[in-house]
Amino acid sequence: MIAESFSHVQTWVFDLDNTLYPPSDRLFDQIEVRMTEFVSSALGVDKAHADHLRTHYWETYGTTLAGLMTEHDVDPTPYLTHVHDIDLSHMTPDLELAAHIRALPGRRIVYTNGCEPYAQRVLEARGLHGVFDAVYGVEHANFLPKPDRAAFETVFAKDGVSPDVAAMFEDDPRNLMAPHAMGMRTVHVSAAPAPHDHIHHHTDDLTAFLSQLV
Repeated sequence: MIAESFSHVQTWVFDLDNTLYPPSDRLFDQIEVRMTEFVSSALGVDKAHADHLRTHYWETYGTTLAGLMTEHDVDPTPYLTHVHDIDLSHMTPDLELAAHIRALPGRRIVYTNGCEPYAQRVLEARGLHGVFDAVYGVEHANFLPKPDRAAFETVFAKDGVSPDVAAMFEDDPRNLMAPHAMGMRTVHVSAAPAPHDHIHHHTDDLTAFLSQLV
C-alpha cells in the first residue's frame, strides 16, 4: 500500500505552482509575460530577446531571477514584486484538497521558488489559507532557487525539517533530485510521468493521491 511508504513521514513539503493548483489555471501564462517585461526593461533589450533570456536563465540557473542576479546583479525584490502581480480571480477553492492536507500527520509546509507574499495569495485563492504550518519562498533561501541543494538545505534548516522523515511534492522533476539525495520520499505531481530514479511516486491527481495516505 502507498500509505506504508509514507508511514515514517513527519514533515510534508509542497511546491506551490502547478502542484497546489492545476496547470489549467495557467498562472504562468501571466507570470511569464511579466518576466519578459521585466527582463526587457532591466536589460534594455527588445521583447523577443528578453523572452529568449527568460527561458535560457530558467534552463541554466533554475529560475530567471537567478540568471538575472548572477549575470546582471539585478535586485531581486522589484523583480519578485513585478512578476507576481497577477490576476488570481479565476482560481477556485479546493476544499477536498484542503481537507486531505489537513489530515496529514505532522508538519505541513509550502516551499516555492516564488516569493512568500505571492504564495499566500495563491493559497488564499485555493482555499488553503491556514492549512500549512509555514510558507517559504525563494527569499528564505537567500534567493538561491530550487533545484540547488543548498537552497533546500537553507530552507529546511530554518524550519527544522529532517529529510529522512519528510516527503516532497513537486511538479518539476529537477526539483526532486536534491530531496531524493537528502533522503526524502519524493512525489512527482504532473500529467506527464517522469520515470527517473529520484522519483518514488507519480500522480496526476494530488487530491486522490493524498486520500490514500490517511
